[in-house]
Amino acid sequence: MSTSPVREFRRSLRRVDATSSVVEPAGFDAALADALEEPAVGAPLPFADLSLSDHPVALDPSPRELRAARTGVTGSRLGIADLGTVAVESRGGGDELTALFPERHVVVLRASDVRPDLESAFAWLAEEFDAGRDSLVFETGPSATGDMGALVQGVHGPEAIHVLVVDDE
Repeated sequence: MSTSPVREFRRSLRRVDATSSVVEPAGFDAALADALEEPAVGAPLPFADLSLSDHPVALDPSPRELRAARTGVTGSRLGIADLGTVAVESRGGGDELTALFPERHVVVLRASDVRPDLESAFAWLAEEFDAGRDSLVFETGPSATGDMGALVQGVHGPEAIHVLVVDDE
């Protein structure tokens, strides 16, 4: 019996201590509002039909706004279902800093961008690299380290991750 990539993705996210929700496009604004903890910063979403402009999210944040932010919001065009991993592009809009600096990262991802496994993710990556887009950050659950003994989250990146999957299929 096969499992849909989105269902498997959400199962994998739970295994790595990340949360997720799935919404129809019409419910995107309300779901994002629920996921935000202010103050929030963000990078423009890489989707023509979804935007952060109607939300209390500072785009192109200053260093002060970035330090004060509780939530960073970015888009992702790749989710890997069997790992619970998202890829955040390093674009000029500040995606990487927005994803890694605030204590909470909200990732917006379309359901059609969830690939079932690494093999299909590598095929997508090959196309992206051929197109000249070759700088990405892979995120699998909250930042964590056990260097000092007990596992501590949020040391080198966000301590909480929420993936908002927009059902576009």
